[in-house]
Amino acid sequence: MPDIITTPLMLGAVALAAYLLGSVPFGLVMARIFGLGDIRKIGSGNIGATNVLRTGNKFAAFLTLMLDAGKGGIAVLAARAFVGEDAAQLAGFMAFLGHCYPVFLGFKGGKGVATWLGTLLALAWPLGVAACATWLAIVAATRISSLGGLVGAVLSPLLAWLLGLPTLLGLTAALALLILLRHRHNISRLIAGKEPRIGAK
Repeated sequence: MPDIITTPLMLGAVALAAYLLGSVPFGLVMARIFGLGDIRKIGSGNIGATNVLRTGNKFAAFLTLMLDAGKGGIAVLAARAFVGEDAAQLAGFMAFLGHCYPVFLGFKGGKGVATWLGTLLALAWPLGVAACATWLAIVAATRISSLGGLVGAVLSPLLAWLLGLPTLLGLTAALALLILLRHRHNISRLIAGKEPRIGAK
């Protein structure tokens, strides 16, 4: 963790703003803009990019991925620029929490992988690139998006340590635990060999 130098009141304001930003359901917004229907009623029912991709609209899925990642990245960069590094880490965590448990959707949100990647890229780009590369490598090898996110998240504290970023160990561990929690049903399907692959009918 970084040194806490920001006042509790300011940290509270940052946390609230980042949470509200993270709560914006861009997958749902993109699905409506592109006339794809309510993605909560198709596929996995998730509001993330992978489920948007199941509609067959790759461009909408790409936009969802970028916007969901951007929530974490923008929260971190804005907090760092206007407040400080302690606020930046808090903002990244709260944006992630908002994506997973959005107030606008009754606290039923996405699984957080894109927002997690955007957060890490903004906090420390070498760590973000390493996490993205891990996710891409696993997805390329298995065509299972959830597995890529799970492996990347679990390895992220180790990657932070190897890259000499000890102040990010606590945050990466907390985000990894939440990603594991959000993917508990995926983990059960992976164990049973029933997790769907990207491109599968």
